[in-house]
Order: sequence, then structure tokens, then C-alpha cells
Amino acid sequence: MDALAAIGDSMNMATQPYQLYIERTDAEKNMARFYAMQISMSLFGETCLTRRWGRIGTSGQMMVHHFGREEEAVRLFLDLTRQKKARGYRPRTIAQRPSS
Repeated sequence: MDALAAIGDSMNMATQPYQLYIERTDAEKNMARFYAMQISMSLFGETCLTRRWGRIGTSGQMMVHHFGREEEAVRLFLDLTRQKKARGYRPRTIAQRPSS
């Protein structure tokens, strides 16, 4: 039982739920891209920043970054958010959502 308590103590959870989904569309250029990020914890207690990007409607590509400290992951998350917003990515609005 002491071993389980030690494991629980060593597994820090992300203090904030960092998630982002943004899109960039331009009908004239036939551009429909998405970019998504999330900070989470791995099974080994590492902080991970998972990025996904690609054409809207596809599974796209994925990259996972591993960090020893949550602050490092948050720093990269915020830097990438600034870069993408500067390139024209914006949150998807209700009007843009396809109807089912």
C-alpha cells in the first residue's frame, strides 16, 4: 500500500486544462486547415504537449513533446498559440460548424 501512495504522490497532474482548437480557412486559396494542442500527463508522470494539424476533415499529423516541468510545456503552448494567431488561425465559430 505504501508503494501505491508513493506512486500517487509522484504523479503531478496538470494544474490547468490547456486545450486549443483553431482553424484557418480561405475559399479563394482552397485552404481549410486546423491546429489543435493539449497539455496532459503521460503514464510516466511527464508533462506532454500534443499537437495535431492538417486539413479540416482529415486526421492530420501529430507530434508529442515531453517535458520535465509543466511550465516548459505551457511556455511552448503559448508561443505556438501566438504564432498561429499571427498567421490567421482563429477559433471556429458556431456559424462555421457543419450541421448534422
